[in-house]
Amino acid sequence: MKIGLDIMGGDYAPKATVLGAIEARKSLSPEQTLVLIGDENVAKEILQQNNVSADLFEFVHTTEVIGMGEHPTKAIVQKPDASISVGFKMLKEGQIAAFASAGNTGAMLVGGMFSVKTIPGVVRPAMTTIVPKLKGGLGILLDVGANADCKPDNLLQFGVLGSLLAESVYGIENPRVALMNIGEEEEKGNMLYQATYPVMKDTNMFNFVGNIEGRDLFGDQFDIAVCDGFTGNVILKLAESFYVITLKKGLKDEFFDRFNYEQYGGSPILGLNAPVVVGHGISSPEAIKNMVLLSKNMVESNLIDKIKQAFH
Repeated sequence: MKIGLDIMGGDYAPKATVLGAIEARKSLSPEQTLVLIGDENVAKEILQQNNVSADLFEFVHTTEVIGMGEHPTKAIVQKPDASISVGFKMLKEGQIAAFASAGNTGAMLVGGMFSVKTIPGVVRPAMTTIVPKLKGGLGILLDVGANADCKPDNLLQFGVLGSLLAESVYGIENPRVALMNIGEEEEKGNMLYQATYPVMKDTNMFNFVGNIEGRDLFGDQFDIAVCDGFTGNVILKLAESFYVITLKKGLKDEFFDRFNYEQYGGSPILGLNAPVVVGHGISSPEAIKNMVLLSKNMVESNLIDKIKQAFH
């Protein structure tokens, strides 16, 4: 298995990405290879400084980068030699089994849809995040930013995608899917959520348990919370701030420590024909390591094949 890592993506790249790759390598088996895509000379310098042999990795050299502020579609088209573009070309050609980057999220979405394309039947790919539960364990929230505007069939599909991720990668059996809403009653919400509820209620594609509210996010009533990407992104950014606030206030708490994005590595883009993981722009070496290991788990669990079968 070969996993591609964009070492040029992220606010602290390439140092954080290469250090993360070193850590990830320790958790990979000998037949699993990490392919570092980016400036080979700089990468080898960082490896040398840390007394790590370059022979542990494969390198694909490119110095071009898609910046965080660049227009995703234009950048992918105009920069075929950028590390993200090269990564997707390799993924499309089957040279790597998964691709991970902490770079431009929009470019990762566009690159994925252009290169490996969306699984037939999936209308829009979705991005996920992990939500820690008060009593231990985790929930999955999606979409968290790929689709600001959605239709009911998008949300229905997110329920299917989230269920398959929960079962395959996180080992949650018969996961409970809830609709993130502004009230528990069936008729609550805006037009999108009012129209989505009956569609979810009637489906046999997943285990629908009704509406939940924002206050239920860390409770035990659900395994997957489904919402549009606008709502999901607001929730994600708010939840991420909890960990930062506890640090600033000097509070040490096991529950809030689990809000540290570094533990989860990144967000899988679900619905593409290959495993693609987007990391946080501020990814540290620890986050990069976990992003690589999440990519590995997505390959090993045959998640993509399971999604293809579900939408067949």
